[in-house]
Amino acid sequence: MSLRIASLVPSVTELLADLGLIPWLVARTGFCIHPRDGLAAVPKVGGTKDVNLAKLRRLAPSHVVVNVDENERPTVDALRAFVPNVIVTHPCGPQDNFALYRQMADIFGELPEVRSRAEALCAALQQALDTVVPLPPRNVLYCIWREPWMTVARDTYVSRMLALLGWQTLPALDGGPSGAARYPAFDWRDDWLGSVDEVLLSSEPYRFGPAHVEEVKARLAAEGRRAAVRLVDGEMLSWYGSRAIEGVRYLQRLAREPAG
Repeated sequence: MSLRIASLVPSVTELLADLGLIPWLVARTGFCIHPRDGLAAVPKVGGTKDVNLAKLRRLAPSHVVVNVDENERPTVDALRAFVPNVIVTHPCGPQDNFALYRQMADIFGELPEVRSRAEALCAALQQALDTVVPLPPRNVLYCIWREPWMTVARDTYVSRMLALLGWQTLPALDGGPSGAARYPAFDWRDDWLGSVDEVLLSSEPYRFGPAHVEEVKARLAAEGRRAAVRLVDGEMLSWYGSRAIEGVRYLQRLAREPAG
């Protein structure tokens, strides 16, 4: 059986590219955009939540990479009917990337340089993590969607990334291993918002912009509350895989910038 890889996880697609596996990629989602030039010729099979299974079947992948949070369970079940190897990923914190790099090396390590590249990524991530200096505790609200307004539970990758600095996400709840509770909706009248020191508006999956910063400040003021509000790069804080290395460095730069 020849190797034919499909990735339905944008951050893992980038990781596979950095491991030198682009020549074996036969399918990706429309959200798999990095590296742009390297992926231009790789066919798209829909989005992470609306995979075109018929098109993917025609591309005959030998391996498909999926993720617990990004892809729907019925999609994964359908894939198992015609894909010999369905690779499930679920990093829930920056340190989980070590296992992710080595998981890919164990599966594709017979190809040239894959294992050495995976170990190089492990070394680079460890170096980045070793430079992190925790800050005084700070309560943050990390917004990922608007109407309904949604945030992250504390057992998600984003929350644990922010926790490297000592930043705690609110509300103080865990969402469990899978499901909607990991990304809860909230109301600006909720009492716990009075404890928020800073609101972070992510660039994805909802593309927050400058106008939303002013909107959030107004919503807080309407409830008699004040907190710093700023835009953040969602890819840097929520993408695992090789992006996590630069993500840790970005987080440290973010901590040095004055909050708005």
